[in-house]
Amino acid sequence: MAAENINTIQGMAGHPIKVYDANYDNSKMDQEGFLKVLLTSFQFQDPFETQDIAKFIDNTVKLRELEVMKNFEDAVKSLDNNNTLFFNTANLIDKKVLYKGDETLVEEGKSEVEFIPKKDATQATLYLFDDEDNIVAQKEYTNLHANQKYTFELEDNQVPDGYYRVSVVAKNGEEKVESAVMSTAKVTGIERDSGDLWVLYERGKVSLDDLERIGG
Repeated sequence: MAAENINTIQGMAGHPIKVYDANYDNSKMDQEGFLKVLLTSFQFQDPFETQDIAKFIDNTVKLRELEVMKNFEDAVKSLDNNNTLFFNTANLIDKKVLYKGDETLVEEGKSEVEFIPKKDATQATLYLFDDEDNIVAQKEYTNLHANQKYTFELEDNQVPDGYYRVSVVAKNGEEKVESAVMSTAKVTGIERDSGDLWVLYERGKVSLDDLERIGG
């Protein structure tokens, strides 16, 4: 909390001087407020009775103590926020998510995939491959627009449960067009690594920032 002025007067040089309540609790003053008061006291000190260097050093030490305390408070708040986020994220376990990646989960013959072409495309084909690179499902699209989302929904009880690799082949004439792919996964756990949170699934892990949707 910064020091609050209660009045303003004009100094001899015409500069405004903020007057602070003598009863103000200095323990509530933050680093910036303390520094302003310190510099102001030097600016308007009596040239015939300059402040003692020892007092200046003492003030500097107090400033450093304020800085250390502020850093400690920030660290405690950050730790508390990270722990809260970690425990809240644990609620994702056993839930399905749509994430940025190319491995999609099929359960009871169902799965959902989305893709976004980065440029206009005249045609595109989405493939699902099993671990032996066999095509288990595919769908064709035509006249696709850049940065527009397209959805593939699998409903085939003949496809066994498990994860399948997603591949989108898009072209604009003969030009290949890249696409961003989002796939379905089921969360098996949460991991914290160097302050970052990761969502675990059967085939690996994905950053929390790469989740597009929860549930579904």
